[in-house]
Amino acid sequence: MHLRVTDVVGRGLMEGYLSAEELGRIAQEGLARLPVDGKRLLVLIPDGTRTMPMPFLFATIEQELGSRVATLDYLVALGTHTPMSDAQLTALVGQAVVDGRAGQRRIFNHRWDDPSTFVHLGTIPADEIEALTRGRMRRDVPVALNRLVTEYDHILICGPVFPHEVAGFSGGAKYFFPGIAAAEIIHFTHWLGALITSYETIGTAETPVRAVIDRAASLLDTPTSLLAVVVTHEGVAGMFHGDTKAAWRHAAALSARRHIVWVDQPYERVLAVMPSMYLDLWTAAKGMYKTEPVVADGGEVVIYAPHVREVSYVHGRLIDEIGYHCRDYFVGQWGRFRDYPGGILAHSTHVKGLGTFDVASGVEAPRIRVTLATGIPRDRCDRINLGYADPATVDSATWQAHDCWLVVPRAGELLYRIGRPPDQAIEHFGA
Repeated sequence: MHLRVTDVVGRGLMEGYLSAEELGRIAQEGLARLPVDGKRLLVLIPDGTRTMPMPFLFATIEQELGSRVATLDYLVALGTHTPMSDAQLTALVGQAVVDGRAGQRRIFNHRWDDPSTFVHLGTIPADEIEALTRGRMRRDVPVALNRLVTEYDHILICGPVFPHEVAGFSGGAKYFFPGIAAAEIIHFTHWLGALITSYETIGTAETPVRAVIDRAASLLDTPTSLLAVVVTHEGVAGMFHGDTKAAWRHAAALSARRHIVWVDQPYERVLAVMPSMYLDLWTAAKGMYKTEPVVADGGEVVIYAPHVREVSYVHGRLIDEIGYHCRDYFVGQWGRFRDYPGGILAHSTHVKGLGTFDVASGVEAPRIRVTLATGIPRDRCDRINLGYADPATVDSATWQAHDCWLVVPRAGELLYRIGRPPDQAIEHFGA
């Protein structure tokens, strides 16, 4: 019998945060409805680059479901990030992890680079891709996921929802694609996002990338549900549990109100201060994605992260080859770059931001400048086509004294936009 969770339990607050008691009630009521008694349950969770109360949720899932299910295991939806060590997993879930186990529970790292990881679910045909992408791309797209999703009776996605540079908002079925997906669809969806641009996509719920993700997820026969949280560094603003699409929509609507900072005018310079959970530029570049919309033409984003010493621990060699450039630079020279993975090209364009490229003259004109105040040396910044600043010379007090300069502490999760928020209510229900 194909079991589905069709309703949603949860609550979202426009201001303030849910108490521990409220969070416990929502989680308890939602998890109680899961049709998993005697079943094998796999929980998809984020890695350490997302802010969320994972230790609380790990303990709650154990308390509410541990005695009901036949098997309870976890899979870290790494995408193409580096596998997590036992020490990192221990910090993530709040319990000692030894040899990939937290007590009785196995915690698997997704291995996107190992072909034996995957099972082929089907193919989205070119005609459908053309419709989903609104004419931007036309080709067959094979869909493959970590084979573990076919070895369990139910998949519970457990993770936060934030504005996202590729999909519009993170969370939901994005934990499948790219979270535990094979390289081909990861690169396809990321290059699609790059063609649209992060500037246009980020903070938008319904996007072509999300449409492709949802269509790909429909090829999975294993029933799924979602436990989504909307969090800031100060607390949890909302929690929603139930049908994957429905719960995600509630969380994305709340994220649009809690994770977007609206300003009246553009800034000449932005200092994005990156927290230590971002270990390389591949992840710390979120400081650029989330602030690009409020930087004036000709302005600058400075990514301040003295602890970051590597461009990408996984993809650094390829980024060194292509450098950082705007979308039109690659599109205008497609014959030169078409064989590079789409996800690498996409990351490059997201970091560089909007810009133009004149094919005849070979001149690239980025809309803004991006400067690294990190542990990455000047010569490498020059090689990858980004600016360099000595982090020791960056003084946030000096920045704060300028009306047209913006300092964003703990950057990477709040999106900055110019204008006013839409008039939109957040539904309170359940629990």
